[in-house]
Amino acid sequence: MKVRIWICLLLIFTMSCGTGEEVSEIPIEQSSPTVLPDPAVTTISAPDPAAAARAYLDAWAISDYAAMYAMLTTLSQDAFSFDDFEARYSHVAAQTNLFQVEYDILQSLISNPESAQVGYRVTLHSSIVGAITRETMMNLSRGQSDDWRVVWDDRLILPELAGGNTLSMEREVPSRGNIYDREGNAIAGNTDIVTVAVIPSEIGEDDGNGLVGQFTTLTGLDSHYISRMVFDEDAPYLLPISEVSQDQFNRRLDYLSPYYGMLSWREYSGRLYFNGGTAPQTTGWVGPIPVEAVDEYISQGYQIDDNVGRDGVEAWAESMLSGTRGGTLYVVSPQGSIVTTIASSDPEAAQSVYLTLDKDLQQQAQLAIDSFNGAIVVLERDTGRVLAMVSSPGFNPNAADTSNINHDYLWSDYVADTTNRPFFNRATMGQYPPGSIFKVITTAAALESGLYTAQSELYCGYYWEKVGVELEDWTVSHERPESGQLNLLEGVMRSCNIWFYEIGYVLYNEGYPNAVTEMARGFGLGSESGIDIIPEASGQVTEPDEDPQLGLFPAVQQAFGQGTTTVTPLQVAAYISAVGNGGTLYQPQLIEYVESTDGRISMAFEPSVNGTLPISDETLASLQTALRMVVNDARGTAFRRFSGFPIPVAGKTGTADVEGYEFPFAWFIGYTLAERPNQPDIAIAVIVENVGDGSDYAAPIFRRVAEIYFYDRPQVRYWWESSIGIVAPPEEEEIEGEDTGTP
Repeated sequence: MKVRIWICLLLIFTMSCGTGEEVSEIPIEQSSPTVLPDPAVTTISAPDPAAAARAYLDAWAISDYAAMYAMLTTLSQDAFSFDDFEARYSHVAAQTNLFQVEYDILQSLISNPESAQVGYRVTLHSSIVGAITRETMMNLSRGQSDDWRVVWDDRLILPELAGGNTLSMEREVPSRGNIYDREGNAIAGNTDIVTVAVIPSEIGEDDGNGLVGQFTTLTGLDSHYISRMVFDEDAPYLLPISEVSQDQFNRRLDYLSPYYGMLSWREYSGRLYFNGGTAPQTTGWVGPIPVEAVDEYISQGYQIDDNVGRDGVEAWAESMLSGTRGGTLYVVSPQGSIVTTIASSDPEAAQSVYLTLDKDLQQQAQLAIDSFNGAIVVLERDTGRVLAMVSSPGFNPNAADTSNINHDYLWSDYVADTTNRPFFNRATMGQYPPGSIFKVITTAAALESGLYTAQSELYCGYYWEKVGVELEDWTVSHERPESGQLNLLEGVMRSCNIWFYEIGYVLYNEGYPNAVTEMARGFGLGSESGIDIIPEASGQVTEPDEDPQLGLFPAVQQAFGQGTTTVTPLQVAAYISAVGNGGTLYQPQLIEYVESTDGRISMAFEPSVNGTLPISDETLASLQTALRMVVNDARGTAFRRFSGFPIPVAGKTGTADVEGYEFPFAWFIGYTLAERPNQPDIAIAVIVENVGDGSDYAAPIFRRVAEIYFYDRPQVRYWWESSIGIVAPPEEEEIEGEDTGTP
């Protein structure tokens, strides 16, 4: 490398460069004046050291430690392995809960051809103690490739770290906020916990009923539910029962003493989900930070071993439920003594979340369907509040805590169960063919087209053959008589397939090929409802192809709820609510309000409207009449299921064939018309997977949920129960004489 140095060129004077010897005077041509360099300035031709510093600091800003390490001098790399180097920076990031690095270059200086210094101001943004700003210096050395290399030492991070000092954050973490139902009943909270299990083989003949009674009082769980667990022939050696607060357990300790030899329990502190979990797929659970998200959470003030909301409301409200962490950041010497304090901050208390859920309704609705895979959604008909959201099977969120003795028995089983998928929220994510519950929408499209009226008639026989394929009515497979001559509303009441094949065929051929699709979208299908807090699927509503060879048969399939159409239980609960409330599609909502410790409300429920059903008042009235006939008319597909039920109900049965399943999926959707001044009417959607007809399975579950809502407990046993809560072998005669079943 050629370095040009201009030294003492004032040769017109009597001194040569640094020798003290006299020289002859050299004449200068006056016509060509020359500007000579300042003898005090030394110019070195080299890359800009500030650029090298920027590259290093930019890499730090994105935590690219490998790139930073590659910029070090050979001597620095010899002194520090990459693992040590990365660990140094990672420790600083973890202790400060670093989420951003900013810098400003203040000055740079090349002191000689082989070394340079860059002064800079660095700001470390800590999510705990705020911004930490310091001025420091970076030394650089020329490498063999003629570029600048960083001479590493601790002061490159902060001046206080010179000499091997480290940072240590003493954190103050507020207690996690609670989750309540709309009435203030606790769903989740941090407390001292006792987890209780039973050893079934140790239960004597005379002990069973007493033990079940004590467990019922202790846990608040249904006695039939506990009995089924305890007396199950396949129960494990150690059977998890539930988790309760330390206070609950202590109050019942004397009553449990006769059964000590049959029990096992362990005390620990953590997050308690009362009664074994209320709407677990909706409420969510708390667990370790996922490996892939550690850096993100650390940048928000967490530590690597913290627990965080992992699903549902727990995850959505993490920032509110966790509060704001405070702490003091110290500089610690290599010997472990505190050198100085860098910064500190105070914690801010967590907020509590109140859900729109009715805890008792939710708990009993979970039991109402717990023998099946399926879902239940209960909405306040005239506001969009979610009062219950059940996905079955569920899971016990307490089992997520490794301190819980039930963790080993339960959690791995949940994770491994890819068949029943207990974590999957069927209420919002399950996308099912609607079957005959879709006929409400097809009826609306038919009436709005002007091609039909409520009194239009059709003979409902066994078969229909207008598309080159013989399609049948549900009465064929059920060996029932033909339904005969029916007007359109009676077609809904009887769920006559023939009527809806015909509507799909006629609308397509008469210039309304997309009438059913557009009506479905107007009812909120094919798009998310906007519940936001938990994941939600959009379902699918497709337009039939314009080519009759391709689109006519799909149009016929769509008209009776099969083919490519899929819906979620939440969507159909919202649309049947709209039919019942006069046409308003409310956005389903789960949050009643969020409250701080000092009583401030930061978020409160307000009804939110997604739209209005795209139908006339006359069409709406016709739909409401037809849905009342389904339940009230002796020929209605749900008449017997609601016989003697004092609460007025309107609804629709549905039975959907699903490829790959032996039996159909059963639907019942509807709403109540009690019009009580202090008890709002509700809308309910029920789906039961792989069981049979909607009238046989979903309608009884719908009725039980309505009984719980209006009367606080079930009133009538299911036909498959020997008594309420006790499953018995189904009695065929209970179904044989019934005018039931829908396609």
